[in-house]
Amino acid sequence: MEELKRLEKFQTVVSSITCHSLLSSSSSDSASSSRFLSNLVLFLVQPCGELDLDSKLGLLSEFLPKISGPFLEEISRSLELDDEATTPLNTISECQNSCVKRSVMDNVDPYMSQKHQEVVAMVGLDAMKRANSTLEDFSRSYFMFHRLDINEPQSIFRYLPVLSFTESYIYQMDALNEKIVSESACGSQVIYSSHGWNAESRVLFETNPLKPLGDLLEREALLTNRVQQEFNSGEEYWALERKLCHALSNKNKICLEDVMRAIHLKSFDYRVLNLLLYKLRGEEVNELHMDFLSISEFLVEVADDLFDYEVRYTLKELPNVITIFQLDMVFL
Repeated sequence: MEELKRLEKFQTVVSSITCHSLLSSSSSDSASSSRFLSNLVLFLVQPCGELDLDSKLGLLSEFLPKISGPFLEEISRSLELDDEATTPLNTISECQNSCVKRSVMDNVDPYMSQKHQEVVAMVGLDAMKRANSTLEDFSRSYFMFHRLDINEPQSIFRYLPVLSFTESYIYQMDALNEKIVSESACGSQVIYSSHGWNAESRVLFETNPLKPLGDLLEREALLTNRVQQEFNSGEEYWALERKLCHALSNKNKICLEDVMRAIHLKSFDYRVLNLLLYKLRGEEVNELHMDFLSISEFLVEVADDLFDYEVRYTLKELPNVITIFQLDMVFL
C-alpha cells in the first residue's frame, strides 16, 4: 500500500533523528519538531535535477541565515492574497454579509429538503477536498487489481465522478460524526445550523446516514448487497467511535473487542470504492483480492495509529498494549 510505504519511510527518519540525538529533548513540542525535521529530511533526499546532497546542503547553509520571520510572513500573506484574488465576487459578498456562516459549498447539508421533502445525497467542496488524498491512495493501490493504469487519464476520469462523489459523501458523514463526538466530549450541544447542518441532519445521521447515498447508487444500478453490507459496516464503525470516545472522555473502561472491531471496520470506504469499481467495469468481484486487501487495510490502519503514537508519545516513553489501544480511539 502506498500509504504504508510512506509511513514506513517517515518512521525510519523519525527513528534516525532520535538515535542521532538531532533533536533536543528540551524542545517545547518535541513531537511537532520531530515531524517538521522528518519532513525536511525527506524533502532533502528527494531528487532535484542535477543537485547532489552536498549541493543541497550548501544551498541551505547559504540561504537559511537570510530567512527571517518577516520574510516568511510576507510570503504567507502573499499566498493568502493570491487565494483571495481567485474568489468570486459573489462569494466575497456573502462572506462580508455573515462572519458566522461558511461558504455554502463548503458545508452542503446532505439531507437538504427539496420541494417534496425528498432526502437527496449532496456533497460540499470541503468534503471533496478532504476526499482527494483517499482517492489518490486508492487509485495508486487498488487500480492494479483492476488492470488499470494510473498513468492513463482515461483510466481515472472514466470512473472518477462516482468514486469521488461516494468518497466525498462518506467524508462528509464522518465530519458530522466528529461533531457529535465533540459534543459528547465537551458536554454541550453543537449548533449545527451555524455550520451548514441542522437538527434533521443529526436525526437522519443517527438512524440511516448512508441511505441517501445508497438511493443514488441504486438509481444508477450500482448498489449491490456487498456495497450495502459495507455501508452497514460504516454505520457500525461510527457508532463504535462515538461509544469508545465517550467512554474515554469519561474515563470509563473500554472493551478491547470493540477497539479491534472498530479498526477492522474503519477502512469500509476503501471496500465500497473497490466494489463500485468492479460494478462500474462490469466484472465479478475477485474474492481473493478482497481478502488480501482486507488484511492490507487492517495493517495500514494499525501502522497509521502506531505512527501517530510514535511521533506524539514514544520520544519520551515506551508504550504498552493497553495504552496503544486507548490512544488509537483518540485518533479515530
